[in-house]
Amino acid sequence: MSPMDIERFNADWLQAWTDKDAEKLVGFYSADTVYKDPQVPNGLEGREALRAYLQTLFGSTPPMTYVPETVWAIQGGFCGRWYCDIGDGGKEGKMRGFDLVLMENSLIKHNEVYVHPLGEAASA
Repeated sequence: MSPMDIERFNADWLQAWTDKDAEKLVGFYSADTVYKDPQVPNGLEGREALRAYLQTLFGSTPPMTYVPETVWAIQGGFCGRWYCDIGDGGKEGKMRGFDLVLMENSLIKHNEVYVHPLGEAASA
C-alpha cells in the first residue's frame, strides 16, 4: 500500500469504529485475523470471534469518536496513532491510541491496540 492508501484505509477503518459498524469493521480483517486490545490482551482469532466481541463491545460503550492523527508505513503494514472522544464531545473522557496493523492481501491479518486516557487539559 502506498502512504496515501494507508491514510485512506486508516481513516475509513477508524470511521467504522466511530460508527460502531461491526459488519463493516470485520470486512477490514482477514478470516484468520488476530486482534488484541486492553479488553482482550491474549487476543481473539478469526473474523467470527472479532464480530462477536465487537457486537458486545459496541452495545456496552458510549459513543466514541475516533480521529486519526498520523500513520507510519512499516514492512507488512502500518502503525497509526489516533485520538478518541468518549461520549458526546468527550464528556465521558478522552484517550489516545496506537495500532500496530499487519496486512495481507489488503486485509488486516494482525492488529494490536494500545490506549491510554488523557487528562481534561489534554487536546488533540
